[in-house]
Amino acid sequence: MSITLRRHFEELISLTDQEFDYILSHFTSKKLKKHQFLVQIGDEVKHTYWVNKGLLRAVYTDDKDKEYILQFAMENWWITDYQAYFMQTKAIVNVDCLENTELLCLSYENREKLCAEMHKVEYFFRKKANNGYVALQKRMLSFLTQNAKERYEILLQQYPNLFQRASKTIIATYLGVSRETLSRFNNK
Repeated sequence: MSITLRRHFEELISLTDQEFDYILSHFTSKKLKKHQFLVQIGDEVKHTYWVNKGLLRAVYTDDKDKEYILQFAMENWWITDYQAYFMQTKAIVNVDCLENTELLCLSYENREKLCAEMHKVEYFFRKKANNGYVALQKRMLSFLTQNAKERYEILLQQYPNLFQRASKTIIATYLGVSRETLSRFNNK
């Protein structure tokens, strides 16, 4: 797991063995089974999670019990309830496992400590946050400017293996369409 995490960091920054060992010492590991919750609404959110293995989703449920999938996270991705994590408030989304999952957990305190002590780590997380903002903006704009079929094709092009790993119902929810509509896209 640590080798994969090191490669992940080194996509953006170079690290000595000593620097990486120090960074790694601030993480804890966690394993969850398929269908288990990592974060539940109302929880205190003390960690952000890096996915070594598995697939998760972050889901917001409105007052009419309609679900909105905000994010998927697979290998080399980060996930948490970001609002609760950064604001140190209670969770407003559920994060659950769609597969058996292995994670590395970084507490808010340890993240802040690493960023304060190591400019490289602060740079890494800033670049990751920037990439996340760009992805979120693209997703929001896709709902404003593209039809469901176009959103489906983009998702299929960007993440083809997601369609083998998540159910059609879950992918349909992410795209904001019915399962029947998704099936029509698949058949064309």
